[in-house]
Amino acid sequence: MTRVICPGQDTRHWKPDDIFAVPCPQCGKNVEFFKDDVSRMCRCGHRVENPRLETGCARWCGHADECLGREPGAADGSGRPPLRDRLTAAMLVQFGDDNKRIDHALAVLAHAEQIHAVEGGDTPVVIAAALLHDIGIQEGERIYGSNAPRYQEMLGPPIAGRIMEDLSMDEATIQHVTRIVGSHHSAGDIDTIEFRIIWDADALVNLADEGPSRTKDQWQKMIEKVFRTPTGKKTARRIFLGE
Repeated sequence: MTRVICPGQDTRHWKPDDIFAVPCPQCGKNVEFFKDDVSRMCRCGHRVENPRLETGCARWCGHADECLGREPGAADGSGRPPLRDRLTAAMLVQFGDDNKRIDHALAVLAHAEQIHAVEGGDTPVVIAAALLHDIGIQEGERIYGSNAPRYQEMLGPPIAGRIMEDLSMDEATIQHVTRIVGSHHSAGDIDTIEFRIIWDADALVNLADEGPSRTKDQWQKMIEKVFRTPTGKKTARRIFLGE
């Protein structure tokens, strides 16, 4: 089935002020929002609502729950918080005061959601894999004294699986996400659209952390070699080449 992209979610039509920061009412720190976010979880654990959200189309669109990141039946105040918020809270608990890993996971989620809005894929898988892809890194450091990729891929899937089981996520989603977590450095034997989205989102964050250490020609070659989705490549060109 061909996925029809909502024009409001297609980042090709976005303007600079469609990404903005909102102070958390609990701790005062800024929480970054995309214009179509319903809410975001602050690092302090407080759920912050998007004060600029426009959801007029949600009154009649049959895909509103998926589009807005809500669980069916949970939008009227009688259900659980959105899956994104529950996964974010679980990630915060797992990482504790490890701000570096928390910031990385939230940054990867932000890029993954932007790419997902254009490229498609399964929403719960993308959100869960983005937030949990590095969830084994602390265990690798504890057991092996190393955050090497092979330890992350070996130790991350059981932790991610336990978190998703505790949140009563379905088995197919759990299996898909744990495969991504177990291959997010090596690519392994998985090549789904969701995996490619996480691969590109992770690369965007990691390459930005390296700083401007390459020439324009080197960046062009790197982007063509590393990124696996058209939107990931386009985003990389915008960030690293100013195109």
